[in-house]
Amino acid sequence: MLALADALSRLLGAVAPLAEIETRSTFDSLSRVLRQDVRSALDVPPKDNTSMDGYALRCADVPAAGALLPVTQRIPAGAVGQPLHPGSAARVFTGAQVPPGADAVVMQEQCEAIGDAVRVNAVPREGQWIRRRGEDVRSDSVVLPSGTRLTPQALGLAATVGAATLQVTRRPRVALFSTGDELVMPGEPLKPGAIYNSNRFTLRAAIQAMGCECTDLGIVPDQLDATRDALRRAAQGNDLIVTSGGVSVGEEDHLRPAVQLEGRIELWQIAIKPGKPLAFGEVRRADGLTTHIVGLPGNPVSSFITFLLMVRPLLLRLQGATVLTPQRTRIRADFDWPRADKRREFLRARRNDAGGLDLFPNQSSGVLTSAVWGDGVIDNPSECTIAKGDLVEFISFAEWLA
Repeated sequence: MLALADALSRLLGAVAPLAEIETRSTFDSLSRVLRQDVRSALDVPPKDNTSMDGYALRCADVPAAGALLPVTQRIPAGAVGQPLHPGSAARVFTGAQVPPGADAVVMQEQCEAIGDAVRVNAVPREGQWIRRRGEDVRSDSVVLPSGTRLTPQALGLAATVGAATLQVTRRPRVALFSTGDELVMPGEPLKPGAIYNSNRFTLRAAIQAMGCECTDLGIVPDQLDATRDALRRAAQGNDLIVTSGGVSVGEEDHLRPAVQLEGRIELWQIAIKPGKPLAFGEVRRADGLTTHIVGLPGNPVSSFITFLLMVRPLLLRLQGATVLTPQRTRIRADFDWPRADKRREFLRARRNDAGGLDLFPNQSSGVLTSAVWGDGVIDNPSECTIAKGDLVEFISFAEWLA
């Protein structure tokens, strides 16, 4: 069996970032991947400003609490004040520019307005409550490098430096279908031997969460000709085909021979649990090019976990992202796992109020409840047991699908 790292390296080595780049409004670029640095044309903030409502003044004019200063100007956010004369104060509001000559702001709670003057009841320190010009961003600095996947806060930063549009990779186009005569859709009668097709919903949503367009080809019968036809349709105009089911070597598993007839395929056994079987290859298109295909196992948890481990980084690679793997956190295990496995395990767990992790009691690859009850997985190395109190590596689903 292939180690996960080796399988992922082979998978990513076979694909390259898409060449097509789009100019998109910053408003409409959530989850897209930058293909050009965002560089600031200005300092942020552009001038010294106050982080508090209060009074701008000179520290030298308040040697002791109780100093009384005339208020000579009022500066709201968006207005520009005049230079501050020695011995005076300016009324300022959060975000307002600090007038030249002032070297501190005293919050209004420490001041007392008396007619046209203010009594300052605290001795200020130089620079207090002043946000300095350029302390957030310096002009001409790169604030978002190419390869960044755009989060809500990243879009806010792009707007902060005046970027109205962004250069991003076009959305990857992904075709999806499931194989299996036993599959029916929710809302249809559930005949004996049939099951509802959960993978179609899980994988379609996961593809869309990765910022991709999804062409859903539905359920394909367990027939070689039907599978070949689905592959030909899926290859046209798409960058990747994702399938679930049919990747084993049984008489009713037609994906492998169908892809061999329409292109090429490798069937890998990956040393992970759940999700050992994985197919990877390419399907010929009418234009002479090829479309990559990843065949996932049919068990619902196996399908979901292998998507996160293998398909997610591939989709990020297609978009030109530089970070392909999620962050991990070391968290205390509040359970015992005495059964070491020869494969690397991804155990469904969730954080508890005591700061540790609880384990879902049934870790079967068919129990999708575990992936809903849990908020992530423990990455447990092969041949490794877990004792209560051990620190384990935890990957949250929120991190994976952000």
